[in-house]
Parts: sequence; structure tokens; C-alpha cells
Amino acid sequence: MRRSLLPAIFSLPALYMLLSDAQLEENSTVECGLRPTFGRGAGPRIVGGHDAFPGAWPWQVSLQIYEIGLGYIHLCGASLITNNSVVTAAHCTRSSMNPALWRAVIGLHHLHKHSPHTIMRRVKIITIHSSYNKDNYENDIALFTFVRPIKYNDYIQPICLPENVLIKPSYPCYIAGWGRAREKGQTKLILQEAQVEIIPRSTCNRYNWYGGRITWNMVCAGTESGKVDSCQGDSGGPLMCYVPSAARFYLVGITSFGYGCGRPRYPGVYVRTANYRSWIVFNVRSKATAVRFQCFLTMWWVIFHIL
Repeated sequence: MRRSLLPAIFSLPALYMLLSDAQLEENSTVECGLRPTFGRGAGPRIVGGHDAFPGAWPWQVSLQIYEIGLGYIHLCGASLITNNSVVTAAHCTRSSMNPALWRAVIGLHHLHKHSPHTIMRRVKIITIHSSYNKDNYENDIALFTFVRPIKYNDYIQPICLPENVLIKPSYPCYIAGWGRAREKGQTKLILQEAQVEIIPRSTCNRYNWYGGRITWNMVCAGTESGKVDSCQGDSGGPLMCYVPSAARFYLVGITSFGYGCGRPRYPGVYVRTANYRSWIVFNVRSKATAVRFQCFLTMWWVIFHIL
């Protein structure tokens, strides 16, 4: 009698349904770089930083780590690129490389107040670039893979990865995060946003700027006066630019490092995402396959032991 029920419960169609969520990555047809709550426009110009509107940056993610006695606390930002993964800065993993201590919170506006559209996911796999150099922040990029995929909504969307996209000086670019509002200030509970300028590498490498430290894998963004900048707590978050011809946003950079916060001639330095597109795509596919395969093995382990 026990065996006769198993085909009905653990049939291949039933197993397929259980695994279907993990296959959303390939099957999803959602467009990237769009903001459903704001239409297709880039939005108003932002000078300095201020509170973002809910849904303004639907790919913005809060990476939170568990600390005994405190619970989960925001540590870094990240950008949603698929329904199962986010990209962030490799240096964010200095606290821990143990995925069990991390969670990703997507569709978040206020750090301590979750909305009905907010989604939380535990982290299954953390992948950092094999050539990441903690001393000079070269290859400062990491991928976090969820235990299971999410479903998109108007407040949760992926951002586009740059591919043969020329970012012109006239294109509006933005940064966002829950980091400090100033160098020795407090972190913000409400997501902050600001418009920045892409600063040429030749300018950023001047002797009285970063003095040659900026490599081809990095991009500087901010203002010469230093009035707009990212700061502690913003690491891993997006530098995003709106391309009018495509009518969508692209992840041009990942917040990496800077000398202080908001200092003249020391703008924020970001990972140049375009240089890592192939690395991101390869690892997204391989990690998603690994998660699905493990889910498949787990289901068949259950079936075998019930039999």
C-alpha cells in the first residue's frame, strides 16, 4: 500500500513542479533595467543625496549578516541581475565567507520596515573573483546565489549588464545605498540616491587625485568637489547609468573603495562591470545549475528513503 502511493506523490510531473521555481532563470522573459513604478524615463536630476522613492531602484539589494545578540544587520549593497543572484564587492565578504550567515533583502526601502513586496532570501553560494586583491581592490567583485529564486514584481527587477554600451558624459548616472551620509556620520535607514558624473580615468589618476592607482578595471564617479559620493555601508551597491537609446539602466559599476567620503579630488571608485560580464555570466549559469542539481538530488534522496 505504501509503495502504491509513491508514484502519485513523487511522479516526475510532481518533481518537475517542485523544481520549477529553480528553472525560472532560464524561462524568465522579464526585461532588465526598467522601473515599472516610474515608467521608462530616467527621472528628475538629483543634486546631492536624498531619500529615494519606493521602487526607484528595484534592483537595489541589502546584504545582511547575522551577528549574535543583534540579529541581521545591513553590511553591504548589491545589485539584482537574475532572479537567483546578485553581484556585490568581494571585500564585503571579509566579515564571513559562510553563506549560512548571510541573507539578501530585495525590494527594501526602509532598512527596518519591510513592505508587502519585500522578499528575503538565504544565500546558498558565495563566489569571489579568483584574482581579487584585498590590498589594491583589483577584481573586487563577488556573486551571491540564493537558496531559491525570487519572483519579480513592480518593486523588484533586475538591472542590465553592460554589453557594447557606450556611456556618454551626457547620460545620467546614479548611486544608491543605505551607507553613511558623511564620512563620520550615521548610516541611513531610508535608501539614499544621488546623481554622479563619470570622471575620466586620466583625471582620476592625476598626482593630486589617486596618483595612478586607478586601473582599467575601475571607474571613478562623483564630482571634483566631492559633494556627492558613496560611503561606508554603500559598498557593493550599484553605479547605474540610463541609456536613452535603450530606455533602460545599466550596471556600469560596483561600489568598491575611496579615500574618505566626499573629499575633493577623491571620488568613489567602482568596479568596471563591463570588464567582468563574461565572468558574471559564466558563474551565474554554473551556480544556478549547481543549485538545481542539488535540489534534484535532495528530492530523489527523499524518495529513495521513503521507499
